[in-house]
Amino acid sequence: MPEQLPPLAPPARLLLGPGPSMVAPRVYEALRQPIVGHLDPYFFEVVEDIRKLLGYVFSTRNEFNIAISGTGTSGMEAAVGNFVEPGEKFAVLANGYFCDRISDVARRHGAVVVRLEKPWGEAFDDQEARDFLRREKPRVAAYVQAETSAGAFQQGKAICEAAHEVDALVIADCVTSLGGMPVMVDETGIDIAYSCTQKGLSCPSGLAPLTVSPRAWERLRKRTTPVDSFYLDLRLLESYFHDHKYHHTASATMFYALRESLALIAEEGIENRWERHRHNHEAFVAGIEAMGMRMHVAAGHRLWTLNTPRVPDGVDDAKVRQRLLNEYGIEISGGFGPLAGKVFRIGLMGYSSTGENVGKILDALKRAMK
Repeated sequence: MPEQLPPLAPPARLLLGPGPSMVAPRVYEALRQPIVGHLDPYFFEVVEDIRKLLGYVFSTRNEFNIAISGTGTSGMEAAVGNFVEPGEKFAVLANGYFCDRISDVARRHGAVVVRLEKPWGEAFDDQEARDFLRREKPRVAAYVQAETSAGAFQQGKAICEAAHEVDALVIADCVTSLGGMPVMVDETGIDIAYSCTQKGLSCPSGLAPLTVSPRAWERLRKRTTPVDSFYLDLRLLESYFHDHKYHHTASATMFYALRESLALIAEEGIENRWERHRHNHEAFVAGIEAMGMRMHVAAGHRLWTLNTPRVPDGVDDAKVRQRLLNEYGIEISGGFGPLAGKVFRIGLMGYSSTGENVGKILDALKRAMK
């Protein structure tokens, strides 16, 4: 007989890394509510609330707004797998790790991947994006709006305009922007956008919000080859969420949590929420610069949700992060890939984005680096 274990007692952390963020008390309360079945009428009432609220948070009039049962990577895989067919050209504007990941996913689905590359943390200007897409004439183009590996925000309007000129669909990775920065799906011209629940939405990880434009849905409807994933086939998921035909056993608990987090955003007001994130980001940057540190990403291209200050010369970033965790209970992350040892990755997103937390991390970081 296995040894009896005591009840769980996780440490209380202040989560200021690239995700997960802190969870709002009302979302925790939603997680405690009675479970209903995945075909229960009440479950589909929650699904409908989420569909409408996602339209508000994505800033879109799209009707197809769902939460996929899986992490943000499932949203990426669904976006790629449903809209690219084997042998088709898939263009990526690559300036960080998650651009590399979407390239890898596209290759695995049989796409011919072409890339325009920039160093991690730099953004593409409008003209180079236009020239690239007009030259390559892809079937699908993808960019990462909020590159979590580097802290950079990529404007997408010129990308979408050029892609549409050559009849390409546009996929945007909004994993670290949704709920904290203007995503503006319709205004930008994005055809398929996906995100996650554990960052700007301040839920536990486990669902991937996704929205699809009518233009992209029509392309999918005319697809001649089957989507090579049963689980992530959006037409099957649409029949589940809309027509209530069994597809998989979705977690009612996670849908409760997402519904409450989106309701909190609507109550705060999306513009107010963006302003809160912008204000706290700018306060953090001012504090970092007052300490003599520099930001990795140029002003005007920085995420408000995920900050990447450069590690000062002579400072061991791993020791600083360990001290923050051990002595202050604060979790942040370091860089990886070409940014390993060069930047801290400090998240101020969702429920974690407060003036109090800005003060806490700046004070603790100053002490830990001494």
